[in-house]
Amino acid sequence: MLYDAHNHLQDERLDPWRDEITASISQSGIAEMVVNGSCEEDWPQVAELTRNHPWIRPAFGLHPWYVKERGPHWLQNLRKQLEDHPTAVVGEIGLDRWIENPDIDAQLECFRAQIALAVELDRPATIHCLRASGLLEETLRAAELPRRGFLLHSYGGPAEMIPTFVKMGARFSLSPYFGHPRKTAQLAVFNHVPLDRLLAETDAPDMWPPDELNPHPLKTADGASLNHPANLRVSYELLARTRDMPLEQLEATLATNYHTLFGP
Repeated sequence: MLYDAHNHLQDERLDPWRDEITASISQSGIAEMVVNGSCEEDWPQVAELTRNHPWIRPAFGLHPWYVKERGPHWLQNLRKQLEDHPTAVVGEIGLDRWIENPDIDAQLECFRAQIALAVELDRPATIHCLRASGLLEETLRAAELPRRGFLLHSYGGPAEMIPTFVKMGARFSLSPYFGHPRKTAQLAVFNHVPLDRLLAETDAPDMWPPDELNPHPLKTADGASLNHPANLRVSYELLARTRDMPLEQLEATLATNYHTLFGP
């Protein structure tokens, strides 16, 4: 059985296919997935999916892309969602210098508040980081961190930083996008992740695999590519190949790792 450590099944881009996707999850070999909310507007959608599908573990967080749109009571609303869902993860949260005109001060304020909430409620966290690995390391070093640990999803940082993040409690997940030839060097970074800190994800509907590795292609009406949650197997196969492990052994290891971080 496969475990998706990070996706966005609630994303409106998946609206035309969501019923088909949810009906076929068991046939895809997926035992559970963490569905991440990104802003106040989509937290109720994640909650609704969770009520309807027992194989969804919800996550609620304010993504750095949306800090400028946060409401005055966003943190109280986030707390309520987490308290209403005792198995929920704090996520997706993080830091991002890649977006245009990032408000880093606002990102840091929101990130620190959400890490503190994860500590208080004893929840794991899922962290997004783009072009901010050094700032993330500095920020985490100065904070009290979740006892349960945290996930650096679609890890894009250098291999040299992995030991530092491991000491802080990090896990590292790989998405199907790392199968693109231009991501070969980053795929190799996952050879440096300790085996007990390794996870797989899709980040659907984003981070789709290259066409030659994509058994479940999705296209919007205007031709844009989307990632299908069933492409989780692509992530497993990429990890098995780069780690030179039998797929069955990897599946067992990642199942243990998933439950260690997120719970039973």
